[in-house]
Amino acid sequence: MDVKRPSTFDDQLEKIKSRGCIVPDEAYATQVLCRINYYRLTAYFLPFKQKDDCYKFGTNFNTVYKIYEFDRKMRNILFSVIEEIELMLRTQLAYYHAHKYDSLGYLESKNFNKWHNHDLFLKNIERDIKNNRKQPSVEHHIVKYDRKFPVWVIIEYSTMGELSYFYSDLLRKDKKAIATDLFDSTDKNVSSWLMCLTYLRNFCAHYSRLYYYLFPAIPATPEGFPYTLGKRLFDYILVLKFLYKDKLSWKSSFLVQLEALILEYQDSINLVHIGFPENWLELLSK
Repeated sequence: MDVKRPSTFDDQLEKIKSRGCIVPDEAYATQVLCRINYYRLTAYFLPFKQKDDCYKFGTNFNTVYKIYEFDRKMRNILFSVIEEIELMLRTQLAYYHAHKYDSLGYLESKNFNKWHNHDLFLKNIERDIKNNRKQPSVEHHIVKYDRKFPVWVIIEYSTMGELSYFYSDLLRKDKKAIATDLFDSTDKNVSSWLMCLTYLRNFCAHYSRLYYYLFPAIPATPEGFPYTLGKRLFDYILVLKFLYKDKLSWKSSFLVQLEALILEYQDSINLVHIGFPENWLELLSK
């Protein structure tokens, strides 16, 4: 089987130029390619790509790089919000389950719904314990408590995906109680939002592209909300809004940073490419 041969940074730049991209400063562009993998950066050329594999007239390397920088900064401000939501979720799920079913209630399949794969659930827990066996709290519970891990310990080492499944696999009455008390919404909405949060969290954590990207799932639109959610970045930012508890901080910190970022790069980005409608700020402020 033929395998592509490695190319030099100069070769990579020539390929970009051969497709019609304007490169105002070749030394600067080469420095960028030395820092950012060619295949990571060229993904940001997708909005400018034509059917013949060349770029639209006027495509500028500096503009594409600015879009890359916008995306990088966007991930940073999003991840700060995601972190707060994730930590709150760990706390609340563990607290609710421990007080309803005791500290080891998660080990009983009867405390989950009929679609719950308990064998896989336990297998994932064992994997999380193994992967974190050097952590002091894990070592402590292995030595002192004969591997009996309360739910509030286990949940700290679960992935975001596992947290999402934990919630979705709860008994319906428990999901409804958490959805109502925490998010003033329905359990179906919250299940959808947590799945989408997992996607967004993993994209941000792995430096994946958010710009000009369609996410795998459409988040649920809450009843009465004056906008129907889709698969673009804006729709997933709305998910953060629905799940974020500190509404004051959302407006005074996150929205201020978001608006400043968009203003900084307004000459390079196209808000349509990330699904932002004209009234985006109004929708995120509701």
